[in-house]
Amino acid sequence: MSVSTILAVAAGGALGSVGRYLTMVTVGHWLGTGFPYGTLTVNVAGCFVMGVLAELAALVWSPSPELRALVMVGVLGGFTTFSSFALDIGVLVGRNAYLEAGMYMAASLVLTVTGFFAGLALVRSLAGPVL
Repeated sequence: MSVSTILAVAAGGALGSVGRYLTMVTVGHWLGTGFPYGTLTVNVAGCFVMGVLAELAALVWSPSPELRALVMVGVLGGFTTFSSFALDIGVLVGRNAYLEAGMYMAASLVLTVTGFFAGLALVRSLAGPVL
């Protein structure tokens, strides 16, 4: 654990958090805030990008530890929001919206894992027989 890696995580986390905020505000403006569409959007998108980067790193990309920390830990860690996910479920349950809370939980789990594997598949399909 080096100072440069810690600074990379911090910088990436700041960028990811701002990206999360802007995305959630934009999605909330488009779709409303009665359901946590913004959180769902950032979790699916973030998991998709993590899948793409993980597959690239496994096949063709050898980032430095600092770059990996910046992007995969910092930016994506700041962008994806499973802490917000828990809060959103708590808010829905607090409203006695149990069906919506269950639907949101299921959609988040299924769609984010699907996003991760879709990212892997995208890189594999583009890489083709080269790798």
